[in-house]
Amino acid sequence: MTDGTDHGVRPLDRTGMAARVARDIPEGWYVNLGIGIPTLAADHIPPEREVVVHSENGILGMGPAPPAHAQNPWLVNASTQRVSLRPGGAFVDHADSFAMVRGGHLDLCVLGGFQVAENGDLANWAHSPTETGRQIGGAMDLAVGAKRVWVVMEHTTKDGKPRLLRRCTYPLTAARCVGRVYTNLAVLAVTPKGFVVTDMVPGLDFATLQARTEAELHRG
Repeated sequence: MTDGTDHGVRPLDRTGMAARVARDIPEGWYVNLGIGIPTLAADHIPPEREVVVHSENGILGMGPAPPAHAQNPWLVNASTQRVSLRPGGAFVDHADSFAMVRGGHLDLCVLGGFQVAENGDLANWAHSPTETGRQIGGAMDLAVGAKRVWVVMEHTTKDGKPRLLRRCTYPLTAARCVGRVYTNLAVLAVTPKGFVVTDMVPGLDFATLQARTEAELHRG
């Protein structure tokens, strides 16, 4: 069984997932967009909506990816992707950037994930305690420093295994930090009773979504 593509259901692609997250970011928030799919959300925040995007390598007021003729090779985000700067944006050093993170000044951090547990635990940096060549990086600081954490990821692995679990099996990035999850199939709130489904892609039914999820789902 494929991940939601049977019965005419069309899962969101990476761009669609990023756009769905961007749609929910309110006016006036200071937001960090993590490496991977989250960084694409900057391309979908309407220019008339004032959202101040932070990148941990030292940008406050980051804009969308610029057209090829306007790229600055020295202006990149934490994923080393070429970005732009919104009017009023600023560059800061690494220490000041992480002071913003650790000081609780970010309204939201959007992170990628490998697994999220029904209690809000997040695993997004390694597949096992013995994995070599990986580092937890700034995700740990962001997960505990931001006022809110949303995670965007595929609903299942490439071989169909669930990513929304009762308990994470990978090493944790942070415990009980996730408030909302965006997948290619649904949007889910993390609540005291577990995952509450608040939105699904057109044509997808609740039973099919539950079949792709290890943790128990609740209707919103």
